Amino acid sequence: MTRAPRKRLPAKEAARIAEIFARLAAFMPEPKTELDFDSPYTLVVAVALSAQATDKSVNKATEKLFAAANTPQAMLDLGVEGLIPFIQSIGLYRTKARNVIATAQILVEQYGGQVPLSRTALQSLPGVGRKTASVVLNELDIEPAIAVDTHVFRVAHRLKFSDGKAPDQVEADLMVVVPKDYLIKAHHWLILHGRYTCLARRPKCEICPIADLCPSRDLFI
Repeated sequence: MTRAPRKRLPAKEAARIAEIFARLAAFMPEPKTELDFDSPYTLVVAVALSAQATDKSVNKATEKLFAAANTPQAMLDLGVEGLIPFIQSIGLYRTKARNVIATAQILVEQYGGQVPLSRTALQSLPGVGRKTASVVLNELDIEPAIAVDTHVFRVAHRLKFSDGKAPDQVEADLMVVVPKDYLIKAHHWLILHGRYTCLARRPKCEICPIADLCPSRDLFI
């Protein structure tokens, strides 16, 4: 994705956006992914498994999976058929199983069992697209990145940060408007805000810490 260069926003809008993130930072000082992991490898696997699935369902599956296989070689030893019983409660589990094993093989054969922590290398792995790579790089404090899932997409539109029709467009807009000091944590703030407060059908505007700064508030109260 080609990102637009950062540009100067109108002073009033820049102040509104800065205040939004200042409040989110005060409300959630240390936001983190809700996926369970203990290494770059288990993070990659967990994020890949989370596509079209809830973090809760993924954590339930990976608790047992990572106890049995938490390295690329151990995962490769499981094989597709050995992996499936651990993740068959997750959507698209057969495709995900094939991708996880194919990724494990690449990591063992090409990277000495280590996860390459560059965007290009990550996105070359089976089942690891831009969104997964962004989550991994951001979570490990390697690269400020904003992975646009359904929550981020919704919140970005309601707050008028973006009117993009596709995730890549929304990501490009967010990388422009989010103040630099907040970029590394913006991904988590927006996801968690969308997951627990700015809900799809009935946002909880009455308890929202940024409701007075939201241009969409009047649509829901």
